[in-house]
Amino acid sequence: MKVLIVEDTLSLATVYEHHLSRAGIETTHVETGQAALSKIRKGGISVVLLDLQLPDMNGLEVLATVREEQLPVTVVVVTSSGSIKTAVDAMQAGAYDFIVKPVAEERLITTTRNALERETLTEVVAEVRKPSGGKANHGFVGSSLPMTAVYKMIESVARSNASVFITGESGTGKEVCAEAIHKSSPRAKKPFVPLNCAAIPKDLIESEIFGHVKGAFTGATGDRDGAAARADGGTLFLDEICELELSLQAKLLRFLQSGTVQKVGSDKLTKVDVRIVCATNRDPQEEVEAGRFREDLYYRLHVLPIGLPPLRARGADILELARHFLTKFGSEEGKTFEGFSVEAEELLMRHPWPGNVREMQNTIRNLVVLNEGPIVEVDMLATLQGRQPSAPKPAQTVPLSVPQAASPASTVVSDTGDVWPQITLSLGQPFETLERSIIEATIDACGGSLPKTARVLQVSPSTLYRKKEIWAAQDGDDTGVAGSEPDEDDMAVNS
Repeated sequence: MKVLIVEDTLSLATVYEHHLSRAGIETTHVETGQAALSKIRKGGISVVLLDLQLPDMNGLEVLATVREEQLPVTVVVVTSSGSIKTAVDAMQAGAYDFIVKPVAEERLITTTRNALERETLTEVVAEVRKPSGGKANHGFVGSSLPMTAVYKMIESVARSNASVFITGESGTGKEVCAEAIHKSSPRAKKPFVPLNCAAIPKDLIESEIFGHVKGAFTGATGDRDGAAARADGGTLFLDEICELELSLQAKLLRFLQSGTVQKVGSDKLTKVDVRIVCATNRDPQEEVEAGRFREDLYYRLHVLPIGLPPLRARGADILELARHFLTKFGSEEGKTFEGFSVEAEELLMRHPWPGNVREMQNTIRNLVVLNEGPIVEVDMLATLQGRQPSAPKPAQTVPLSVPQAASPASTVVSDTGDVWPQITLSLGQPFETLERSIIEATIDACGGSLPKTARVLQVSPSTLYRKKEIWAAQDGDDTGVAGSEPDEDDMAVNS
């Protein structure tokens, strides 16, 4: 990296060159503004020490040209003690720093080194941001540094056949990332088969992955290929892989090691060629330490890790995504929106986006459907109101309509005249947490009867049994409610 000294006084230029060379900094020297611009345009210059009083033009003109042409250099202005205001003006025009004549050796060296470091960082950022192919953002929207790093990683891992492990919060785009890897890989013309391990019942997940033969279980009326066989030659994406039971994790590990598929109910092994991409919104290492995820499977899958940043860490991408969805959904709904007001943009930037891009999609679709353009105002972002961390709302009470004797201060009378207890819920929690609090309070008020609770909440008793089983598993309770049979009340509800 070279420093260009632009100084028409030869004695001063010689002193600057001497000081900088002693510090190991390479320099070159010109006496005029035009010569400086010519040198910069040819390249190879990282930092310019620019005198403002030049024989052919003012140094501010040189600075203006550098800025206008976006020449890749960092400029340090050198000025006399009586021209401090001019130096400040130069910094406002794009100069990195200024030094005052007569220049002390230590000040000259320190300022020049800082400028060189800044230019190095600028070059690194520019290299990271530079698109490396026609794929651009691989289906994502956003050009922040965290996302450009993801784009680079996608392009790097796509060429390999090794397993990819994608982590990130819900709604950050893990499936988009997986499909981008597939489309950028040599397997692009073969199938991409996604499978959400959390959305499939436990007793069917093995069949969904490996397939089954006729008669393997009740309802298996014919042979069926699983996702692994359907992805032969392509990519198998296993989303929410940490939801797999340990017994099935062992079978998945055997499949990865052997490359063969054994259908449920069959003794035959079939060779397949698939690349595995998996994802989770949990911390896989924590799952391993807790004994919920096999360590050998983790190391088999965690070869090429990619971490997707949450939306709140993507800076200006928030507004870029909001504008993208506003245009997209506006077109779908036949409405014209030109953009967001300043106040609306500030609200979007302040919001923590716990649901990430998925929450952004729902928010923008909601405002497009319920409002008319052309400018989105704050009051149109109703779903975000009251959820800003700077202004939390007080807890609100939610009355539960369950008959139970209680003091008047803690009860509410329903339309039917029954007396029901009340609970207090703090807003700002995940929906699942609020739902569990309401259901468990209702069960307690019903004396532990799930069928009675189901009647009160107007849901199926089987829904409550299933939720209780899930909560028991999450809490580490092996008893759960597995095997619970519906009683007569349950039958009455179902009838």
